[in-house]
Amino acid sequence: MYKITEKVALNPTVTKMVIEAPLIAKKAKPGQFIIVRPFEDSERIPLTVAGYDREKGTVDIIFQIVGGTTMELNSLEVGQSVHDFVGPLGRATEVEGLKKVCVVGGGVGCAIALPIARELHEQGCVVHSVVGFRSKDLLILEDEFKACSDELRIMTDDGSYGTKGVVTAALDELVAAGNQYDLVITIGPLIMMKFVVKTCQKHGLKSIVSMNPIMIDGTGMCGGCRLTVGGETKFACVDGPDFDGDLVDFDEAMARGTMYRPFEAKAREKACNLFKTQEGM
Repeated sequence: MYKITEKVALNPTVTKMVIEAPLIAKKAKPGQFIIVRPFEDSERIPLTVAGYDREKGTVDIIFQIVGGTTMELNSLEVGQSVHDFVGPLGRATEVEGLKKVCVVGGGVGCAIALPIARELHEQGCVVHSVVGFRSKDLLILEDEFKACSDELRIMTDDGSYGTKGVVTAALDELVAAGNQYDLVITIGPLIMMKFVVKTCQKHGLKSIVSMNPIMIDGTGMCGGCRLTVGGETKFACVDGPDFDGDLVDFDEAMARGTMYRPFEAKAREKACNLFKTQEGM
């Protein structure tokens, strides 16, 4: 059992938890993920390592409350424990030797982008960060990004905070201002990453994307997280989650992602009804 030592609501739909997991904290690196199961009968879900403290032996996770299992996870409080916490899994983001990087995050994907930006900053890399949200109410991790970014651009769809517009507009502006990046690392909704890659191609920039499809076992056995990358089948859990943005078939990935929406809706409804019943007891 893995004890929850801290729980913070970052916005109405996103929660940060700090989990006591010394062995994982000892090995974890930016870009890797864990598989968590809140209760013994819960489904397994992948969550990216959003941070870690090797001395304290803790691992940070940040998740959006969108389905039944994330609702179950969010029902737990400080002092309680998650049933399973397995990792670190996947390949760490390759950051060695980079001198100037633009990190582009969207929504809850910023939780994945942050530890990568931190690692780059700690290695002396110049880090420009672009983060995008639908509105100010959904903004997360602003202070944390400021602390590890030489320049930070905040974009909102409705203009309620930062600059109104999409992340690709900020990337265009940064390149137009004379910035040339060794790499652009982008993490967020598939449609956002697709257009960040297109923007990079326009400017002749190399891009890396972090893919987070449906996973079950996290070891490449189930095949649920398969992707087409460079015309070949890859598995996000063992071959990734980072891939060359130029090679990813985003249209296929988006089509596969929509297959599970009806199941996610049913799971969320079931969890809602369960918690309502418990509250009424």
